[in-house]
Formats: sequence, structure tokens, C-alpha cells
Amino acid sequence: MFEELDTLYSKLKSIRPLSPESVRRLSDDFMIDYTYHSNAIEGSTLTLEETALVLKEGVTIGGKPLRHHLEAIGHRDAYCYVEDLVRNKIPVSERVIKDIHSLVLMDRRTDKGVYRSVPVRVGGFHPCQPYEVPVQMERLKLDYDGEMQNLHVVERAAVFHLRFETIHPFIDGNGRVGRLLLNLELMKEGYPPVNIKFSDRTKYYDCFNHYRENDNDASKMTGLIAGYAIDELKRYIEIAEQSDNLRKR
Repeated sequence: MFEELDTLYSKLKSIRPLSPESVRRLSDDFMIDYTYHSNAIEGSTLTLEETALVLKEGVTIGGKPLRHHLEAIGHRDAYCYVEDLVRNKIPVSERVIKDIHSLVLMDRRTDKGVYRSVPVRVGGFHPCQPYEVPVQMERLKLDYDGEMQNLHVVERAAVFHLRFETIHPFIDGNGRVGRLLLNLELMKEGYPPVNIKFSDRTKYYDCFNHYRENDNDASKMTGLIAGYAIDELKRYIEIAEQSDNLRKR
């Protein structure tokens, strides 16, 4: 798995840089698709086509909650912020995480960018008590800067995502923020972002259950993310090769 990832990554690196047109096309197409799937996992009723209309045309979709429109806009803005973080090589920090959350929860003035102050339940799982959240987040950051740097980037992204969601630091928006942080980790290492599909949500949730029920075994989530990363690397390579062939002609 890691060998295939490394081979594809090296191949993509050898044919970079992509043309500005290809980069713009890939980013725009991904952002809309990604926003749709990430929000759909959390219960948004906007379809992919409606999400595109909201984000590209500023259209309000009749019969759909205003909240779902704002969630789409907030997620788009958060993804653009992540791209800026990657471009400017800004490291992950508590401030960065809270800023991403503030954009995702743009319509929740009192909750955005603030760690939760109440206990929560996620399905049958009870995350840590609210007073433990700052300590757990600090420990996650220390481990991320330390021992986790020895992991393959895809495994590191998976472990960080699992631990972040297990802490569940915010009252709402944890899933969307966690997936944005996952992509921040991949993108800053030169990998394309991945898009966990709404249709795969059951497999995605099973990865969390596996982690919590099997002594923090991250292999299932690592495998899921690796599969998506392999597909994206192949897609980027294909587009890069097509662009290169056009330039040669």
C-alpha cells in the first residue's frame, strides 16, 4: 500500500508542475464535489448540483434550509483557507484548527472556534469530558509534532483524524473540520486532497469503531484514506500527462 503510494507520488512529482489551467480546474472541481460529500455525511440535503449552484452562482435553493446553504459556503471558505495554509507553509496549530472551525460554522456565532463546554455523545461513543478537551488537544499536537512525524504521511493523516474525532473538541462541525485537517496534512506533503464519499459513509464510520474497539488500531482508516489517495494520484497523473502532451503538440 505505502509502496504503491510512494511510486505514484514520485511519478506525479516527476511531471510537475502542472499547468495553471490544470491546477485551477482540479481545485475548482474538487472543492465543489468535496463540499457536497463532506456536508452530506453530516446531514446536508443539498444535492451535488445544488451545491454547485450555491457556490458558483450564489443561488438560493427553494425548499432547502438556509443552514445548509451557509454550511456549503462555510466549507468552501474553509477549504480555500486550507489551500492558503499550504501555499504559505503555515503549520498546524490550535489557532489554525479554531480558525478552520470558525469558517465551517460561520452561522454559529457563539460556537465557532470555541471548544465545547458540555458533554456529547456520538452514536454509542462518549468522547472525553469538556474540561479534558484542551489537555487532549495539546497532547495530540505534541504527539503530532513528535512521534507521529515518523509515520508515512497517509498513516499520519489517518491517526491524526482518528484522534481528533475521538476527542470531538467542538460542539458541532467536528467531522468537516477533521476531514479538512486530514487534507491539510496530505496537501502540505505534496499529495492531492482526498474526498471521502457520502456513499462510503458506513465504511468510514466503521473505521472509527474499529479504532476504538481494537486498541487504537488505525489500519482500517489508513487503508481507506490510502485507497482514496491512490485514486487521486492516478487522476492527477493522467491530467498532468494529458496537459504535457498538449503542450508538446
